[in-house]
Amino acid sequence: MNAAAAVAVAVSFVWLGMVLAISFIEAPLKFRAPGVTVQIGLGIGRLVFRVLNAIEVILGMTILVAFALKPPPARALAAIMVAVAVLLVQLLAVRPRLARRSRAVLAGENAPRSHAHYAYVALELVKVVALLAGGVLLLAL
Repeated sequence: MNAAAAVAVAVSFVWLGMVLAISFIEAPLKFRAPGVTVQIGLGIGRLVFRVLNAIEVILGMTILVAFALKPPPARALAAIMVAVAVLLVQLLAVRPRLARRSRAVLAGENAPRSHAHYAYVALELVKVVALLAGGVLLLAL
């Protein structure tokens, strides 16, 4: 395995771990902690996901640079490109809708629940599968 492929493998699994840890462990559990109100949970979530998404962009770009240096097999490229595309959909289409609701709740308004949350979670599941598949396919090089 060359250096570019090794970097792509490592970054894929780091990205996967971050998504699993934050989206599927931290996010739902914070609302179960004693004393955490919806407003506090949303405030923490906005900050955590803003940072997570910024790091995801950096990780995705790192993989794409590695791919530019040493193109991977088509299946690995396709899997990682699905993860990158999902991230872009989340950032450009879903997160703005979630942000509108969270701003309203944080401002004390009685905002209805957003269906965008379900879309975000579904996209996270797709991203997890794509990153796992991409990482495994890259590892098999």
